[in-house]
Amino acid sequence: MTDQKSGDASGLEGSIAPLSPNELQDTVDDSTSQSEEPSGWLHSLKTSLGIASPGLRQVLVEALGQQNEETSDFTQLERDMLMRTLRFGTLRVEDVMVPRADIVAVDEQASLGRLLALFQDVGHSRIPVYSETLDDLRGMIHIKDLMAWLTGATEKKSKKKNGASGSEVDTGTRTHGNGEEAPRVATIGVSEKDLGKPIASTRLLRDVLFVPPSMPAVNLLLRMQSTHVHLAMVVDEYGGTDGLVSIEDLIEEVVGEIEDEHDENATSQIQRDPALGLVASARTPIDELEEFLECKLVEGEDEEDIETLGGLVFTLVNRVPVRGEVVPHPSGYEFEVLDADPRRIKRLRILTAVKPTSDEGDGSAAGDAPYAPPETKVS
Repeated sequence: MTDQKSGDASGLEGSIAPLSPNELQDTVDDSTSQSEEPSGWLHSLKTSLGIASPGLRQVLVEALGQQNEETSDFTQLERDMLMRTLRFGTLRVEDVMVPRADIVAVDEQASLGRLLALFQDVGHSRIPVYSETLDDLRGMIHIKDLMAWLTGATEKKSKKKNGASGSEVDTGTRTHGNGEEAPRVATIGVSEKDLGKPIASTRLLRDVLFVPPSMPAVNLLLRMQSTHVHLAMVVDEYGGTDGLVSIEDLIEEVVGEIEDEHDENATSQIQRDPALGLVASARTPIDELEEFLECKLVEGEDEEDIETLGGLVFTLVNRVPVRGEVVPHPSGYEFEVLDADPRRIKRLRILTAVKPTSDEGDGSAAGDAPYAPPETKVS
């Protein structure tokens, strides 16, 4: 994650994913519900007389949704960004946060060496610091502060050593071949650092914001801008940690996914494995899986509670399934747990029973038939 982006308009357009049909419908629904909220006695009077007009937000959403490349004054890129901006106004922090299970954090008693390794492994610029559990957050450490501490400690130690030996400390400049002077770059001797020191013994911690999950996302963005703190921890009514939100998470809701030089190439959460067949991450959104399989998996009240494939499997068995367990679904699909730990599911295989071709009794049933992955192609 970086603060600087480059590229021409065509590159930017390629990096912004268009709104899916589900996202578009959610935007329309949210805008319609907001326009139906009473806004005073005049609105009530118009409503009672049947002459109430739709709100500006709803008008914009419907107009943008009906336009196409031939008739619109906006490009596809501009329409998508405008739709995302309108949708962003309806989001809350809980809609954009990274859930607790996916938070990468470090204990304050961990060594600086462990912290350096963690920065390298995850590629983040900020890492939360806690004491014993994530429910006791102490702050965060920025990679720039850690690098400044390392270089500062080296420079101070080098000067002290040179001063004690009576030698001259070289802080001058070097001369290029063209006669111009260039500042001397100090070398960093990481081997000279005490990387075994615990994080708590340093002064590297910075404050983080603490916000409730019901806070509007746009309010959090404004708060981050005004406080210059770009990391917020989402806490519940009891003070426990529910999730994490960075300023990048908020901006991506408007402009789409932002990937820098250190991000790995994005891969679909639903993939076809040559040996296993159809494999999906437990974090796969239900609406994305339903669109892929062309099958309704969640209906009724469950649509509000179940958001991911992992949540669907939890609901079907009312517990955390173990690795190797096969969980049937009323639609005929079955989900085999490929990877899981005692707390959560990570990866599943999607199976569908091959129904018998005749009604002749041969002792077999649909559930006893061999399994084959669905033939839906990967997009």
